[in-house]
Amino acid sequence: MSSSARPSAAPGAFPASPPSRVLLGPGPSDPAPQVLEALSRPSVGHLDPAMLQLLDTIRERLGHVFQSRNPWTFALSGTGTAGMEASLCNLLEPGDRALVAVHGYFGARMAEICRRLGAQVEIVESEWGQASDVAALRHAAAGRRFKLVCCVHAETSTGVLMDLVPMRALADELGALLVVDAVTSLGCIPLDVDGWKLDAVYSCSQKGLSCISGLSPITFSERARESVRQRRASVPSFYLDLNLLSEYWGGAHAYHHTASSNMYAALGEALRLVTEEGLSARIERHRLHSKALQAGLAAMGLELLARPDIRLPQLLAVRIPDGVDDARVRGRLLRNFGIEIGGGLGPLKGRIWRIGLMGQGAHRRNVCLALAALRVALHLEERKPRADGVLAADQMYADGN
Repeated sequence: MSSSARPSAAPGAFPASPPSRVLLGPGPSDPAPQVLEALSRPSVGHLDPAMLQLLDTIRERLGHVFQSRNPWTFALSGTGTAGMEASLCNLLEPGDRALVAVHGYFGARMAEICRRLGAQVEIVESEWGQASDVAALRHAAAGRRFKLVCCVHAETSTGVLMDLVPMRALADELGALLVVDAVTSLGCIPLDVDGWKLDAVYSCSQKGLSCISGLSPITFSERARESVRQRRASVPSFYLDLNLLSEYWGGAHAYHHTASSNMYAALGEALRLVTEEGLSARIERHRLHSKALQAGLAAMGLELLARPDIRLPQLLAVRIPDGVDDARVRGRLLRNFGIEIGGGLGPLKGRIWRIGLMGQGAHRRNVCLALAALRVALHLEERKPRADGVLAADQMYADGN
């Protein structure tokens, strides 16, 4: 067939070669080249000896990143929401009480899933941009016993960090298991599952780990595993039944579903890179580049939503100045610079930008690129930045703070 006779792509069809982007939003982050190379390796079957060896390696490396020796530590075939569903549907039965701390979009999602599972859900809401108030949660519990206490460690919608140590103490007071959303924290900030005595923790592959989306790391404590084993009824989701999945990941490696060797190869490589860098060094890298970005944003006259003491280093929620069009600025960053940042969700829609420096994306070049591009976009909005953000970030790097 001649080139002139070849059929053209349908209008709106995904291009054969996707555009090159710099992913600086709330996720995904840019995968490392080694991760993409691992993804392209030959496929093997889900019960192939090489695949089973890979699963063992992933379990070991995830244990290191989670800081946990839990036997039920593996990665589900599914995004972070699959990890959320798995944690809740394995632990909750109809009529169980769940106390859910909501200070953003994803805490509200946890509450909704608990409700759909037939639990008695007590929701304690805090203003978006604030952390949940443990005293308010305790007051709402009113001395009752609960099956679960649920909270988000790093709230993706607001850039807010929740201290998990007082949440563990509260869960103990209520006789509850503590379920933690670590979707935006794993691989970016301290997360000590065993040291903090967390019961069920789930995350995702595409943020702090800088893998592709589609996998959800998860870990369950012995108390959580025992709770699953003592259920009165079967887990309502066959696909997310952790009893069955644990038999695939360990023991006899019993068939459960057709897991993708390519996706798990990519995750294995991403975890190898985390281990090679070292958790402490990785956490410090996120802190350093976030401080530089914050210095640049402040120099430009831009304010952040979260207070410094509860602010995530890996995801900053930036208040949009009055008179600046949210979608227009993000569109210009994407079209003119190939940079993706996120907009606000829920009540913060049109009020904040979310800029992520996660995993592979947390480095100096991205800090300077984001600040320079944002300066141009604000000029086009007739909002002249107060000072040069790149120079302010460079000064922070020079000071070594």
